[in-house]
Amino acid sequence: MSGSWGKNYRITIYGESHGPGVGIVIDGLPGGIEFPYEFINKELYRRKPGKNKYTTGRQEEDDFKVLSGIFEGYTTGTPINLFIENQDKRSRDYSEIKSKMRPGHADYSGYEKYFGYNDYRGGGHFSGRLTAAIVMAGAFARNILKNMGMEIISHIAQIGDVKDERFSKEKTNEETIKRLTDYKNQFPIIDEKLKDKMMSEILKAKEDDDSVGGVVETLVLNVKPGVGSPFFNSVESSISSMLFSIPAVKGVEFGEGFRFASMRGSQSNDEMSVMDNKIITLTNNNGGVTGGITNGMPIIFRTVIKPTPSIGKEQQTADISNMKNTILNITGRHDPCIIPRALPVIDNATAIAILDLVLERKKEDEGFKSFKRRD
Repeated sequence: MSGSWGKNYRITIYGESHGPGVGIVIDGLPGGIEFPYEFINKELYRRKPGKNKYTTGRQEEDDFKVLSGIFEGYTTGTPINLFIENQDKRSRDYSEIKSKMRPGHADYSGYEKYFGYNDYRGGGHFSGRLTAAIVMAGAFARNILKNMGMEIISHIAQIGDVKDERFSKEKTNEETIKRLTDYKNQFPIIDEKLKDKMMSEILKAKEDDDSVGGVVETLVLNVKPGVGSPFFNSVESSISSMLFSIPAVKGVEFGEGFRFASMRGSQSNDEMSVMDNKIITLTNNNGGVTGGITNGMPIIFRTVIKPTPSIGKEQQTADISNMKNTILNITGRHDPCIIPRALPVIDNATAIAILDLVLERKKEDEGFKSFKRRD
């Protein structure tokens, strides 16, 4: 029943949606790393609820506190504990779901897992509220990666049936990256002409007491070749492990992903070339990863997020107090589409995974620095 993840950049998440707060413990970093207060606040702002009509009405300031591990602005080398207090709670909205299981939620699976002792208010420990903790740990990791020259960029690739362009060489220019990574940009897409159509999809679902899902595409730049392992600590499995820790994520594909099924090898293979004394590939169908290890090309993947399960429409469910079928009408405040607020969560979850892998590679470099590379 562990809430911990990571080998080198180790995190432990805690808290509940309607408990005192949510937080995360970070371990594995040495002393002397500058702590990025401002950057973490910016990333929390990106995820913050209640900013517009496209998100939940829950109002949370998300001001975080450092409880341990940071002294005079730098890491001490001991575990770092970051905490956010829950302020805008309406637990009464959830009194009915104590026994009536919400379709699409973890109410029933959590009830069975924890023998009925789980906190059901707002989803308890299963709530998307805990992604604020992931953002804090991820923003710290992302800032470390930025200082090492690595960049993580995401855009809304799809909402409902409306699809944005995919990342390409032409779409990764400095101007586009700057626009997509602006923390004030609440709806980052490549083709800005599609913004109204996507927003319309969200509002239509909201007006119909329903919700809508979508896809986020992510690009990781400047990760050196040789990071990752062939099997159990591969780049894909490590990133996917973190991404599937985000509530509502139901699928991840790297590079061409499921398109590979309709390709031949001559189409899917990334032919190689030497440019400026470096090995590159002429295409990037494999999304920067081959054999579970980075090949120096940009890492590209897409994350599928299901529609928010809390909707206003009546739904059939089961009442576990009397083991009878019943009808449930979910009340409370919920996002009609979680995609815009999920972007910073995906960015920062990715940073956690990448930093863990990069630190592992650094240990390998140090351990074998006396060995000469084979010609």
